[in-house]
Amino acid sequence: MPDVVVYNAAVIQWDAIGELTVAEHLAAWAVNVVGAITTAAHLLPRIAEAGAGTFIITGGMPTPDPDATRLSLGKAGVRALAELLETRFGPTGVHVATVTVAGAVAPGTGFDPDAIAEQYWRLHNQPPNEWDREVTYTGRS
Repeated sequence: MPDVVVYNAAVIQWDAIGELTVAEHLAAWAVNVVGAITTAAHLLPRIAEAGAGTFIITGGMPTPDPDATRLSLGKAGVRALAELLETRFGPTGVHVATVTVAGAVAPGTGFDPDAIAEQYWRLHNQPPNEWDREVTYTGRS
């Protein structure tokens, strides 16, 4: 059983309100939200049985953007999902959190993947009485 699970999948494309077909919305929702809930449904009950573990979902879009409709909706969905999972599994010893990445991930920038990964590691190592539910990573200054 894993000690930590990171769900880090998303459909990232620019699209304005009204541009997407129903099928395109459903396909994006399947990756952005349904994949996360499916992963949680398979792993969190077993992690809860072990009495400890961490489940982190990568968020983004700290502010919804009408030019990134599918991503904005998907990231709002995973925030809600994280709250639901925390309510259900937090009392069993599972730390559920999101890391909201507020920029484009690229090596050598303020949004370097290694710097972002440190946020995941920090969340995983927090003692239960200090658990954060969401970290917004805004890049290095």
